[in-house]
Parts: sequence; structure tokens; C-alpha cells
Amino acid sequence: MKPSLTKMAVSAKEYLVLGLGMFLYAFGWTACIIPSGGMGGGATGMSMLLNAIFPSITLGQFVFIINGVLLLIGGFIVGWNFGIKTIYCIIVLSIAMDAWGAWLPDGVLESGEVIANGLLVQYTQTIDSHNILLIILGAVVAGSGVAISFSQGGSTGGTDIVAMIINKYKTISYGKIVISSDFFIIGCSIFVADDIASGIATIVYGYIMIAVYGYTVDVIQSGSQQSSQIFIISPKYAEIADAINIEAHRGVTIIDGKGWYTKSECKIAMVVCRKRNASEILKIAHRIDENAFITMGSVMGVYGQGFEALSKV
Repeated sequence: MKPSLTKMAVSAKEYLVLGLGMFLYAFGWTACIIPSGGMGGGATGMSMLLNAIFPSITLGQFVFIINGVLLLIGGFIVGWNFGIKTIYCIIVLSIAMDAWGAWLPDGVLESGEVIANGLLVQYTQTIDSHNILLIILGAVVAGSGVAISFSQGGSTGGTDIVAMIINKYKTISYGKIVISSDFFIIGCSIFVADDIASGIATIVYGYIMIAVYGYTVDVIQSGSQQSSQIFIISPKYAEIADAINIEAHRGVTIIDGKGWYTKSECKIAMVVCRKRNASEILKIAHRIDENAFITMGSVMGVYGQGFEALSKV
């Protein structure tokens, strides 16, 4: 009974942290990036484009619709391996976008212009280049929220699902898919801008945003776009390998080993994964065997299915 209650408490904590991460992400967008005329990529950036064309549908609703469609397409093409945490993050993010939109006060510029949810714009308007300042601040806040989500095994969907679909047919690195899709979405913002000048400014702000955003996530996650190589030495190696396969959806290689001090044979479970998935794998190994001996290191190049294509080197 006690272990069950402990497991429930840990799960509740994880979902609470995931919710906090999504609200931070939504705050960065709603309070900083959008009011200052910024733009971004992924499902949120696409939602901004569609919201500009169809303003009767809220930003949060578009986030939910786009991710929902991607989930359905991805489910039929690559299988339903997204996990409840990804679905949870998508739902919370959709709610948080509209919630912050309702909670945040509007800002009034010195010219009398009213900016929706622009309270921070009002307070920073006397600072030179205040729009860029807010773009950077929003990117840091949003990136922190996503990094928190990754640390608990969550995902905001969007580009992650697109990457899974593309990798079903062709091996392209996650980073290249993210950059390509973000550049395309941000570039399309010029078609919904009021004029060419403001459209160019939005594109420039967007590229600054994704650079700071990506750097923030990488710093917090110690390089989320890089890979980790994990070695797990445990007598329960088979149970750990099965759990990693089923729960984390990662491949495991079992290597024969020998402890030279004890002269006893052992098995080593080796896992190569994205750094954003490493914490989930460590938790699985620790849950099954608290005394497991584990090492983890950064891998600069990983080639093969699900990673970089060797032909691209």
C-alpha cells in the first residue's frame, strides 16, 4: 500500500511540474513575445498565423487543434507511442494560452495605442529597443518552461510529432527538422503582416526568439539536441531493458561484461538517447534497481535509425 501511495505522490509531483512548465511557456508567449510583435515556430507559431487569419478562434484553441491533428496523423503512421504526458502537456498548454490571455491586463502606450496583454510592453516602452528585450525575455521564459517539461518526460507535441512522422520514412536529425520548420513558419508571418516593414521586423524578432529559446533549452537540459550514452550494470538488466523498451520507447543493447575485482560475469544495458529523454531512463533504472551502477556521458555523433544519417557526414 505504501509503495503505491509513494508512486502516486511522485506521479502527482511530475504532473504538477509539467503543468508549471506549460504555464511558464504560455506566459513567455502571451506576456512577452506576442505583445511585442514577435513570432516563433512549432505548433504555437503556426497557431499565431492561423489566429491572425481566423481571429474568432483563440490561440489556445488553435494550439489544441493543430496538436490534435498531428497526434492523429502520427498515431496512424508511426503508432500511438506519444504517452499520456505529451497529451497532458498539449491540453494544459492550450488552456494556459487562453488563461494568460484572459488574466494579463492590456498595456497602453504613450501614443494611446492599446496592446492586448501588453502590460510589460507598457512598463518597458521607455527603454531603448524594448521589443527586442521582451522577445529575449519571453524566449528565456518559454525555453525554461519547455526544459522543465522535458525533465519530467513531457513534450509540447508539435515538432516532436512531425519529426516522428518524417523519421518513419527518412532519417533526418531532430535539430534539422526543428530549424527547418521554424524558419518556414516564421517566414510565412510576412503574409499576415500589416505591411512589409512590420513583416520583416516580425521575421527578425522570430529568428532572435528561436535562437535564444533553443539556447535556453540546451543550457538547462545540458544540450537537449545532443545525445546521451547510458550504461546500466544490474542483475535486473532484463527487467530494466524491457521497461525502457515499453515505457521510454528506446532501444537497448545488452553487452557481456566482467567485474575484474570480483571476477564475476555481468550484463551491461547500453542505451543511446536524446538528452531530453535521459532523465526518464535513469528514473526507470533506479525504480527497478536502486543499487544499479549507472554511467552517462555525452555523445557528439550518433548515426543510424532515429538519429543522423551516416550519408550526411
